[in-house]
Amino acid sequence: MLVTETDVEAFEENYRDALGYHRRAEQFLRQKQRFSLVFNVGSVALERYLVALCHLYGVMPLNHNYICLMNAVETVVDVPKELNKEIRSLDFIFGICSLDDYFHGTPKPEDSIRVLTMCEQVRQLFDQTKISLARAAYVQG
Repeated sequence: MLVTETDVEAFEENYRDALGYHRRAEQFLRQKQRFSLVFNVGSVALERYLVALCHLYGVMPLNHNYICLMNAVETVVDVPKELNKEIRSLDFIFGICSLDDYFHGTPKPEDSIRVLTMCEQVRQLFDQTKISLARAAYVQG
């Protein structure tokens, strides 16, 4: 896929935000904040990581739910099968599959750890060489 300057700028913004949300969720966990807070902030980090991957490779998801994001990401990155399944399962926690009957389930303590583990695994999917090449191609002025 051809990556444009706009993709690189969007990648930078989403990647930076993902790293920040990820660090903050880990900080909340260390501070023994509510598990729902850790989970929700970690979920935002995960979404931002996935959106950043899409921009890095020039693919756009149909939507920003986890299933659509993974449909796009898996076309350009080799995502381990179990991680792919875990990420997609988050849509069921959030009740995103049905617009008519939206329900945001209450995350359990283990869900907080689970989402942070997913964040770390997705963060490791970023090809640092690809990032360097994209950045070099569109040096921001």
